[in-house]
Amino acid sequence: MKIDRFEDIIAWQKAKELAIAIYAEFSSTKDFGFKEQVQRAAVSVMNNIAEGFERRSNKEFKQFLYIAKGSCGEIRSMLYLAKDLRKVSDENAEKLLEMAEEISKILSGLIKSL
Repeated sequence: MKIDRFEDIIAWQKAKELAIAIYAEFSSTKDFGFKEQVQRAAVSVMNNIAEGFERRSNKEFKQFLYIAKGSCGEIRSMLYLAKDLRKVSDENAEKLLEMAEEISKILSGLIKSL
């Protein structure tokens, strides 16, 4: 299947869902540095997928997918810290962690396919 728009990429769709969930989860957090960092990482995933796709080169797309995958790792790392610091419930942290891990796996498959 040929993809014509980044909006059709499943990893981007799921990254957008994760970004929305991260924003919602940390909206009332008073630790603004922490909140901004995790939110920036979440936005980075979807934006790097979009930017890489729009470059119209498999080599560049792959590079941006690796950056997006790195941001997924950053999100997971921050979620573990948020969980330990009680900034997020165990249940919500697990849900967000699963979302980030799924996106990371999808990105790995996409990278391999290029």
